[in-house]
Amino acid sequence: MSGAGGGGFVVEVLSLRATGFDAVEQTWREFVPSARLREPGPDVSAELAWQSAAVEGLSAVAYQLSGSVRSSIEPHGQLMACRVATDDGWVGVPRRQFDTRLPWASSGAAAEAAWDGTATVRALIFDLESAQHTARLMSGDDGLVLDVLDPAPRSAALGAHWERTQSYVLSALVAASRSDESEALLEAELSRHALHATLSAFSTTFAEALERSAQPGPAPRSVRRAISFMESRVADPITIDDVAASAGMSTRGLQAAFRRALDTTPTEYLRGLRLAGAHEQLRAGGPETVAEVARTWGFAHPSRFAAFYRERYGRSPSDTVRRG
Repeated sequence: MSGAGGGGFVVEVLSLRATGFDAVEQTWREFVPSARLREPGPDVSAELAWQSAAVEGLSAVAYQLSGSVRSSIEPHGQLMACRVATDDGWVGVPRRQFDTRLPWASSGAAAEAAWDGTATVRALIFDLESAQHTARLMSGDDGLVLDVLDPAPRSAALGAHWERTQSYVLSALVAASRSDESEALLEAELSRHALHATLSAFSTTFAEALERSAQPGPAPRSVRRAISFMESRVADPITIDDVAASAGMSTRGLQAAFRRALDTTPTEYLRGLRLAGAHEQLRAGGPETVAEVARTWGFAHPSRFAAFYRERYGRSPSDTVRRG
């Protein structure tokens, strides 16, 4: 296990391999206390390859488990989204099975899974109270009670986007844990990004709160359309005018809507997405120079890119190249 960070965020990373149902269950129950594995018989074993990264209020988990597995989970006090990818198995709740090609979510309802062979499991687990607080800030609804209304994703595309986000958040948190410097800004942004992707992918009371917002002006639905457009086109040379057009509103209206819904501007939001992309590319240590990476992500002036980057990540782009 390793840990790093500061400013209220410490990344705890766990990587292990284990054999036997007891070891598997004990590891999983550290993150979701209700997790249970039912061992099918004395001659059947389990092989586990596990990696997780946790910060305050969020755990990102990925593991591969081989064996004849029967499991159950009931995430009390937690918001959990998970995908169990297996060729020979099922996942579901009473009277309903889920598509194993897609993730599912729960804010307390029990779910079960079973497989023979190997399954790859990915999960994001949030402290429900903390997630609810953030959802209230994002929606502007101080009375929001955060709950999952339907465990299935709203679409296959959103489910796939959630899975890509989970993989990115886990790898970025693991990388942050290896840094000697505090990356609290990055870790806080990753937590918010993970929660937003989860709330966007599934039908929740958060989405209902956005729909019924009584604030005057453009509806939060327009903000969500704008965010979806930016996230899908972040590497393209789009402008804020393009974003506004995708949301069916004026640029000025979009700016006002972002201020009300997210307390930021669309320009700052898009810049943050592009900085995150540049940050990951610099960490990967490719042959590109800092200036080339900056241009790839839409920053024409390396000096301005460096200033924005330092403000967000607390160090220079060249320092990221050297340290990884």
